[in-house]
Amino acid sequence: MSDSTDFDRPVLVAGGGGFIGGHLVANLLDQGYRRVRAVDLKPLDQWHQLHDAAENLQADLSLLENCKGACEDAGSVYNLACDMGGMGFIENNKALCMLSVLINTHLLMSARDAGTKTFFYASSACVYNAEKQKTPDVIPLQESDAYPAMPEDGYGWEKLFSERMCRHFQEDFGIETRIARFHNVYGPEGTWDGGREKAPAAICRKVLEAVASGKHEIEIWGDGQQTRSFMYIDDCLQGIRLIMQSDLSAPINLGSSELITINGLVDIVESIAGIRLKRTYKLDAPKGVNGRNSDNTLIQQKLGWQPGVRLSDGMRKTYRWIEREFQKRQTEHGRAPSPSVRHIPQ
Repeated sequence: MSDSTDFDRPVLVAGGGGFIGGHLVANLLDQGYRRVRAVDLKPLDQWHQLHDAAENLQADLSLLENCKGACEDAGSVYNLACDMGGMGFIENNKALCMLSVLINTHLLMSARDAGTKTFFYASSACVYNAEKQKTPDVIPLQESDAYPAMPEDGYGWEKLFSERMCRHFQEDFGIETRIARFHNVYGPEGTWDGGREKAPAAICRKVLEAVASGKHEIEIWGDGQQTRSFMYIDDCLQGIRLIMQSDLSAPINLGSSELITINGLVDIVESIAGIRLKRTYKLDAPKGVNGRNSDNTLIQQKLGWQPGVRLSDGMRKTYRWIEREFQKRQTEHGRAPSPSVRHIPQ
């Protein structure tokens, strides 16, 4: 394994105001990095977490000049910045998702010019060939299943192209690139309403709304039989750290192998909430592929590890956090929803 640790040079977290980015900034600070630079398009008061010990900057990283400033003297770059959300957002905003290619391209160019040693790219399981995801009864996806290419339209194509860009920047310019294909990351401090939330957070919110309204009904997108795996944020952070310390330049799955149906996910949240709800199914809603799961053979072989947080345990922590945020919202008595920002002194 190569050790990419450099505590003296700045570490850039692009997308540091987002869900995973905010947790990653905290994790890097805990590891002992003294100069963590977090950059995000959103105003600081809309960041999911704001760490006083980090250098926090608002900037549009689709612009080359902003990427050059963000990458100045950076020893490592973590690119988690992109325009994305849950399946409802992805299916209805394909052009916006594709435009994220500017972020990764300009960050790679700037990292090359800044003499950056390692570059981490957060890819997605949406790169995988749709032909292999037609039924809920899935065969777990291996890294090679991304080709021949038929990824998720828009978002998946951008991710797959950016993976290739990372590969060729390593080949041509010597930047050590690391690529993780995330499989549905969830946990506290994430988006839980507004249209960009993913299934775990959306189901938690819907259950809380059903409890608060007394209607005891829940709408599920699709028929509820579609299957997925969901990775808790702590596993995601551990995987990123191990991948960055490795010599793995090819894309690798980073996801739980615990497969569940959406109906099963609702079962878990109902159990946590102590309630049973009447289910209705919105069959014309965006639901993505019918089945997707992570094959963790490679990560076990190369790193001797795989994500291990049980879905029921991670969902309990996630539900309790969203419950607190939901209750705060309820006390606002009809005020317009505002982002929840966790301001963290260090």
